[in-house]
Amino acid sequence: MNTIFIGGSRQVSRLPAEVKKRLDNVIASSHKVIVGDANGADKAIQKHFCDARYPLVTVFCSGEAPRNNLGSWTTHRVDVPKGAKGFQFYAAKDREMAREADFGLMIWDGKSPGTVLNVLRLVQAGKISVLFNVPDKSAVNVKTVDQYRDFIQRCEPAFRTDLRERATAKEWSLIEADAQPSLLGQAPVDEARASSSSQPASAPPNEETVQTLNAALASGDPARIMEILGSIARERGMSQIARESGLARESLYRSLDAGGNPEFMTVMKVLASLGVRLEVKPFDSSPRFQVAVV
Repeated sequence: MNTIFIGGSRQVSRLPAEVKKRLDNVIASSHKVIVGDANGADKAIQKHFCDARYPLVTVFCSGEAPRNNLGSWTTHRVDVPKGAKGFQFYAAKDREMAREADFGLMIWDGKSPGTVLNVLRLVQAGKISVLFNVPDKSAVNVKTVDQYRDFIQRCEPAFRTDLRERATAKEWSLIEADAQPSLLGQAPVDEARASSSSQPASAPPNEETVQTLNAALASGDPARIMEILGSIARERGMSQIARESGLARESLYRSLDAGGNPEFMTVMKVLASLGVRLEVKPFDSSPRFQVAVV
């Protein structure tokens, strides 16, 4: 029994026959369903399962009470970060559903950035998602970040801009370099610019970058180390580092995150691609050893 996150655009109030067939397959397979509480697609999805008297549904909501729960199913209330308003208030439940689900089915009106953003959240968590485009009556299976990135590149620039504004920096970092100032105090460099840069990935970083990375290593905090190393890698261009190191770009994005846990060989290959290496040396006043980047 799998858990399916089913959601969609607020402008979709009536489900196409193709989508209803997929929902009936979910019922026939006795999968668990998690769905939001909004009007539009969420409410239409709820109605389909309510009409079928399907009990394996949980309604997620941001805040105290759901706006819609047509089947009087179990409610999962999601705590919202203090100060969150508008889109970000309701996005809290979407992020929780993406974490809880095994698969996703998103019913898209061809315009809503929120629905497409949920596909990113699912893929980011390693889950397969189906994006059903209602106007085109077509479905796209998105299994990897690379597939998602290719899909986004085919969308209109205005849509990509809207999507980026709604995504968190961490979510968008899988698509391109972080739009916010980096931890190294330098301007971000996106993949395309990094790939075309005259500076090869194997060129050594500047002294400030080396000092920043050494300070992270000295802290002994794995999350801090990965955060800094990931920031350096994104600035250089993750595609180029992937080519230099022989590692998969998607795997690099996932590993070089504050919550990542890469293998030691992965770290070594990334450092070599950046033009630095680890060196062990004793502490000045102790027989213990420390690791530094040189």
